[in-house]
Amino acid sequence: MPDHLVPTIVKQPVKRFLKRSVRAAEVAWDAARREQMKDDPPEDLTIVPYIGHGNAERLVLRGRVLDGREPAAAQPGEDALAALRRSFERFITDEIPDVDLLIQIAGVEVETTTDDQGYFRVEVEAGETPFEGPWQEGRVELAAPVRGTTGLHATTIRARVPSPDCAFGVISDIDDTILETGAQRVAEMLKTTFFGSALTRIPFEGAAALYRALVAGPEGTSSNPVFYVSSSPWNLHGFLTAFMEHRAFPLGPILLRELIGKDLDRTHGSAKHERIDEILALHPTLPFVLIGDSGQHDPEIYAEVARAHPGRVKAVYIREVRLDPEDGRVEAVRGRWSVDVPFVLAADSRVVAEHAALIGLVQPGSVDP
Repeated sequence: MPDHLVPTIVKQPVKRFLKRSVRAAEVAWDAARREQMKDDPPEDLTIVPYIGHGNAERLVLRGRVLDGREPAAAQPGEDALAALRRSFERFITDEIPDVDLLIQIAGVEVETTTDDQGYFRVEVEAGETPFEGPWQEGRVELAAPVRGTTGLHATTIRARVPSPDCAFGVISDIDDTILETGAQRVAEMLKTTFFGSALTRIPFEGAAALYRALVAGPEGTSSNPVFYVSSSPWNLHGFLTAFMEHRAFPLGPILLRELIGKDLDRTHGSAKHERIDEILALHPTLPFVLIGDSGQHDPEIYAEVARAHPGRVKAVYIREVRLDPEDGRVEAVRGRWSVDVPFVLAADSRVVAEHAALIGLVQPGSVDP
């Protein structure tokens, strides 16, 4: 289970025991599922693509194959029980391992196979024609028919490819950075996660306008990419995409983590760091603006990123959401920053926008008071 769902009073050995127990149960279930599928194929095999990213030479594409369709889209005026039912459908999934897939994009074909959790991740090398921005669109389908199944056996897959004239990219956390979650209050977080929908969840005031301004840049004409990196599980990819579209956030790759991963000692911070390293490596010519919140470990993670990648970070913005802003934890991180990397701690999107305008990242007045 995600680290932030485990109360802090639970000691590390107990947490590891719980994770290992759940993982062992899941491995046993997966083995039984494989045996069952030999004689009883999945009824409703569905390919669920995630938003990929890449450069002119290489793309990274991800997705998952499940037995069952994606939950229906949220509807205006629906009751809390409908939202709760959809939330459970997202988390109670029946993944399908060992499915062979064919991906076709920009004249290139590659094959891949889903892992024991039904996920696929494939790197696609460009053919004679480089991949062009801002988006590449392709198709992912079954490499061979699966006996006795119905469902979504082929679908579109997209990848963000920043254009060469992009001035910088944005790497942003999601929970308590753009989306009010209350991750420090477990009961509140569970309520908003399970009873809210893409239509009812609330963004922080001015956040969408700030991100649109960063995409447009100081001249208002750029198309800078935004990458969303979170310790939330991949199960929420569809919900987060719908939320961003509904609230007019710039769409971009949403890089998440497995609900129950193979590396049981990995923290949500190390998983997020790994995703950020992937982005920096795949887009080596782009500097980045890092945006996160003070609730968990974003300041520490971003400090490590800035130290490890000198010259790649233009600014760091941390939204203040701590229950106790006097705890001194974020302030202690300030000493780890290079003097060349601005660090701004603020509770208001307008304050961030004003600083970003001051250092030439956005147009002045991008987020109206």
